[in-house]
Amino acid sequence: MHRARLLLSVGLVLLSLAGCNNSMSTSSNGVSSPGQASQVSLSMTDDPPNGVTVLFFQISLTAAYLTPASGSSNVSLLTNNTPVQVDVTQLQALSAFLSTANVATGTYNSLTLTFANPQLVIFNASDAAIASTCPLNTVCQLTPSIDNSASLTFSTVPFPVSVAQNTPIGFLLDFHLNQVIQSDLSVNLGVTNGVTVDELPSTPPLGPPRFGFLVGTVETVSTNPTQFTVQTRDGRTFTVDTSSSTSYANFPSSVCAMSNFSCLASGQIVQVQVSSVEMNGTLVAAEVSYVQAASQQVVEGSVIGLSTSNGTTVLKLLLHWSPDAGVLPFGGVASATVSSTASFSVNSSNFTIPAGLSFASASDLLVGQEVEVNVVAGSLANSSSLGRWAPPSVSFTTDAIELQPSQITGSVTAIDASAASFTITTFPNFFASWSNPSGMSWTPMAVTIDTTSQTAYEGLSTDSFSGLTMNSVVSVRGWLFSTPSAPTPSTQVAETLLGRPSGFF
Repeated sequence: MHRARLLLSVGLVLLSLAGCNNSMSTSSNGVSSPGQASQVSLSMTDDPPNGVTVLFFQISLTAAYLTPASGSSNVSLLTNNTPVQVDVTQLQALSAFLSTANVATGTYNSLTLTFANPQLVIFNASDAAIASTCPLNTVCQLTPSIDNSASLTFSTVPFPVSVAQNTPIGFLLDFHLNQVIQSDLSVNLGVTNGVTVDELPSTPPLGPPRFGFLVGTVETVSTNPTQFTVQTRDGRTFTVDTSSSTSYANFPSSVCAMSNFSCLASGQIVQVQVSSVEMNGTLVAAEVSYVQAASQQVVEGSVIGLSTSNGTTVLKLLLHWSPDAGVLPFGGVASATVSSTASFSVNSSNFTIPAGLSFASASDLLVGQEVEVNVVAGSLANSSSLGRWAPPSVSFTTDAIELQPSQITGSVTAIDASAASFTITTFPNFFASWSNPSGMSWTPMAVTIDTTSQTAYEGLSTDSFSGLTMNSVVSVRGWLFSTPSAPTPSTQVAETLLGRPSGFF
């Protein structure tokens, strides 16, 4: 089971290019002659909203194309024009690789994106019912409308842009849920600062790979060269190249004795961290992480509630990922009964978790954690209705729980330089319990953030621990541990840390 590490970039959709000399026939007057082209790749991350707890926001990118300066048709950036579904709420400190396309060299005046089918699950932590749609202190699933802004065209800075042969360039597309979701819970992508585009620096800062991740099923494996093909849940197929620097994570000993290319086999579900795109469109893997065998059923979600039943722990999970979204729907809720013999582990990959933090039993579970759980065969069932507004629900028994990195945004309230740690007060898109018996609105929580020499920084005045300042807003991706005897009830180990620009909260 697994979830790969990724870049430190909250509020970012990355769009990167790598050189390619595949043939493409185009017109003159702004676009090059045949034989000159480059790869254009799309990735996505998110900026979370304020005011309500957005537990899940999924939207489909149905079209993405560049418009040349003159003389040629628009160039699609989506593989075979296949729409891509994105769970935006999982991209606050992470990016998802969407697509790559062969684009002729030349000048392009604009980028147009078209979105459709938003799905929203919120916890109403405000002070009243929202738009007569979601009662106070309630988890609600909604299908919001898009306010005449499904298609967006970006034609100002950094456009126009020039795509040069074998010359990498990139763009930064920012998807701000805190601006996009309106007070009536409709979606307005065209609102000021809702979605923005900037050009990436030609030489990115040091840190994790910037192209993002993708999850899919291994279809074929080749040893000469050492590459494989992977198909995503929505039917996109990519060829993935590996090298001596590619790392392999979470492959169980029952699959292979050594974590290397030999572990890969057809039918496995893996997560690929993309480090770059080759000239022919092949992806280069920085890391390949094992998710599950084809015969297993695994689901990932955020813990939004904990309870006990006859002495047994029951998790309420908001579902973010499953290989079978029809049975375990994205945005749905699962009640997972923890088996008395359940195993517990941490998906830390190559990151070293500091001593003293434990995830070894049900007592270490905490609302706000991201976990991946194994579904015991034959235990999956539909649950009774959770209420008029509630998302669909299922129940099952789990015998294995793995802690994944959570993503938390908050304001810095204390800094301990000697311990390389600091404290944040969370914004209300985190730690929303399934119900609030007291009837009170959401209350912010304090979380201790521990950093290590492996923590990656971005977006601070200095991209290091010394760049942190009091009252600044940061987003952190890392492993969340229960620490009831510590100064705060939870501690997060930061894998990546992003300083947030002002004006988004």
